[in-house]
Amino acid sequence: MASTFEDLEVWKRGCRLSVSVYELLAECRDFGLKDQMQRSAVSIPSNIAEGYERTPKDFIRFLIIAKGSCAELRTQLYIATRIDLISTQQSDQLIDESKQISRMLQGLINNRQQQLANQ
Repeated sequence: MASTFEDLEVWKRGCRLSVSVYELLAECRDFGLKDQMQRSAVSIPSNIAEGYERTPKDFIRFLIIAKGSCAELRTQLYIATRIDLISTQQSDQLIDESKQISRMLQGLINNRQQQLANQ
């Protein structure tokens, strides 16, 4: 097990994804969608970090919330693409990264659930 949440690769990738979303939307004038996308992106690594500092059972719950934020961000990226707020190429890259992070989160959830079951 990682000694801190900062050691988790999924947390690092979540932070990079958040920064990418902020950079992509820096000039965006659609403040409603921009705010929602930034919030869902930041929620991913934030929930990983918060859960890590709690009990093992809580950590799983926070990982599930982070996974939900990945899905929320993907939905917002699809919408942003359809309304021509961002390009398909930009969206595809972030959607792919979000899907990979989501798979990593599911793997971590499964691992932690197995550890709890074996106690």
